[in-house]
Amino acid sequence: MKWFCNRLRWLPLIPAVLLLAADPAWKTKRPAEWSDADAQEVLTKSPWARTFGADLAGRQTEDQLRTGGEMGQPTGLGYDHVDPAGSGYHLSPNIFTGKGGDDRSPRSLPGTFPLGLRWESAAPVRLAEGKAHQDELALDGGGYQIAVFGVPVPDKIGDPAKLADPLRKEAALRREGKKDIRPSRVEAFLREEGMVIIYVFPPSAEITLKDRGVQFEAHIGRINISQFFDLAQMQFNGKLEL
Repeated sequence: MKWFCNRLRWLPLIPAVLLLAADPAWKTKRPAEWSDADAQEVLTKSPWARTFGADLAGRQTEDQLRTGGEMGQPTGLGYDHVDPAGSGYHLSPNIFTGKGGDDRSPRSLPGTFPLGLRWESAAPVRLAEGKAHQDELALDGGGYQIAVFGVPVPDKIGDPAKLADPLRKEAALRREGKKDIRPSRVEAFLREEGMVIIYVFPPSAEITLKDRGVQFEAHIGRINISQFFDLAQMQFNGKLEL
């Protein structure tokens, strides 16, 4: 009985110890003390970075395309290679999968597509890139900058400077009770690891902790992105970093 009581005495301390051990490096260490693993965590799994499954819209039927004045499936950024053969939901072999109906091939149905997302303008991200010996991707000119990683390289790139410009009208930062923030520019880069798309939002929007949260939404062809960020979690060295 005495042994049991002694164990109970220590139980309240266990959660606190576990929480302390779980604190990430950007909260417990100075950037100069970050290890390579710490830097990679900031760049891939932190309040400023994440990987997720974006919604992938299904292909339109031929009838839907004709109604919209289109002939054939759209191509280009966000359309090419987003649904390679064998991807998507698998239908029963007993179901007819011929052309023209909603029971088309599996790759024509809605699904998800893996992407990475990162606030390139945030100080901890830029510091982690330096620690990991990676190029800083933030563009000149400032502003809130969000990078999307993993969009397949289209078959025809054309003029790289114009490749992502149409995406400006398809993206926004949304806050409750306030006007949407539209990007001032969008640029796409072909890097060794694939395509990177950077959205630049004007700093005049003045996102603050009072906003509590911000939703990033973007459409890239058939890829639909919607990710919420809790601003209270995005503090670094005592200030909001975006």
